[in-house]
Amino acid sequence: MIKIKKALISVSNKSNILKLAKHLKTFDIEILSTGGTAKLLKENEIQVTDVSDYTEFPEMLDGRVKTLHPKIHGGILGRRDLAEHQETMKNHKIDPIDLVVVNLYPFEETIKKENCSLDLAIENIDIGGPAMIRSAAKNYQHVAVLSNSNDYQSFIDELNKNQGAITKDFSFSLAKKAFARTSAYDSAISSYLGADKKNRFPKKLFKTINKVMDLRYGENPHQQAAFYKDTTEEIGSLSSFEQIQGKELSFNNLNDSETAWECVKKFSQPSCVIVKHANPCGVASSEDLHEAYQAAFKTDPTSAFGGIIAFNDCLDEKTASSIASQFAEVIIAVDFSEEAKKVFEKKPNVRLLKIKNENNKNQLDFKKIGGGWLIQTPDDHSLDIKKCKVVTHLKPNEKQLEDMKFAWIVAQYVKSNAIVFCKNNQTLGVGAGQMSRVDSTKIASLKAENANIDLTHSVVASDAFFPFRDGIDVIASHGAKCIIQPGGSIKDEEVIGAANEHGIIMLFTNIRHFKH
Repeated sequence: MIKIKKALISVSNKSNILKLAKHLKTFDIEILSTGGTAKLLKENEIQVTDVSDYTEFPEMLDGRVKTLHPKIHGGILGRRDLAEHQETMKNHKIDPIDLVVVNLYPFEETIKKENCSLDLAIENIDIGGPAMIRSAAKNYQHVAVLSNSNDYQSFIDELNKNQGAITKDFSFSLAKKAFARTSAYDSAISSYLGADKKNRFPKKLFKTINKVMDLRYGENPHQQAAFYKDTTEEIGSLSSFEQIQGKELSFNNLNDSETAWECVKKFSQPSCVIVKHANPCGVASSEDLHEAYQAAFKTDPTSAFGGIIAFNDCLDEKTASSIASQFAEVIIAVDFSEEAKKVFEKKPNVRLLKIKNENNKNQLDFKKIGGGWLIQTPDDHSLDIKKCKVVTHLKPNEKQLEDMKFAWIVAQYVKSNAIVFCKNNQTLGVGAGQMSRVDSTKIASLKAENANIDLTHSVVASDAFFPFRDGIDVIASHGAKCIIQPGGSIKDEEVIGAANEHGIIMLFTNIRHFKH
């Protein structure tokens, strides 16, 4: 039998801990505790001794160091059946600890949160907790360990049955659970930090890929093509579309539709994205879907001809009528009003795709190369604009931050090198797919000039850093006032200096969005 005389309680998840602690007190079991757990027990009139008082050593380093002390681990690991251990503990005034009640920082729950940063994940890695759990489990013949609140009741029952003691067999069963818990915890950390990331890529492909339809043709009419669907992908991805009108789809239709749909889903306001040759040529958000469409179309009416148009809301008759006055290949929307459907009945070749706007994320991204595939996790990073670093003397106001976030979202879907001019939640000029970033900048400004759009007081997003100041000089010459870019060039100081010289606000995101 293991007689329980002293217990150490330090829990992150405090479910049912008061019930357990009160029951321990009915057997006059002394309780040591730490931080928030000690505070909770005291507030509920349960007598406890703070670990810092027991060790005569304060908690420090924001609580990182509190139980990592010889009086704690000596009390847990010391064997009661070895005279040498008992003598050492006596000489160093180490009392035996018979029960360890510890659960761990919520690492697994933390990394599941949207936008969990690496720093936040690291802070939620428990150090002292696993050490105490493993120490107690190793010494199970003398110490009991509770690492899960689900075991509290069975432990209470065991105490009642044996008048404040537990059997060694029961202690061994708890030890096995404790080792399983720390093993799972370490595995979660290892997987998150990348040691096990290759496992997310399947050894064999296509076991969940089914053919949906033959396509009209491939990238060119002399190429054959077909559409296959991954049955594991969720509702809300392009593959879940329902075609409600129009002629057969082509390879390019779906390839361009992917960019349009993934981009428009990123916006919360009623929004429109127009795509041509896999690049957004016009994007806008507004209080009204029709206004969003008009603003998006205005960016580049020439490129919008024969484009793919996507909406993140139900398409209404007024917007449908405006679209029907020009040529579009594919219209994508969350739904179509009956009136909108009637408008498009007069244009039977226009393809209408209906897709539910679910907040899903694609599992993997594939690119074909000769004789194989490149596979990567999706570029699903979501920017917190408030956490970006302002690197210039001038600081942005709230409206400028809003426009920069809008521009940054659009830039994510423009082929590299990408430059996007925006203002008032509307694209003004888009430069895409150039070998030089300054050339993309010039093309974006030329697009705006051709569309009679004034770039004064606009904001600019760049999908990767500016290698030289020349791009900043071009942007400044057109009156733009803000730039959002990743930063990270060896010429950053030169680029920042140019921005300050021109009176431009600049934000660094510390993340890039190459799209090839």
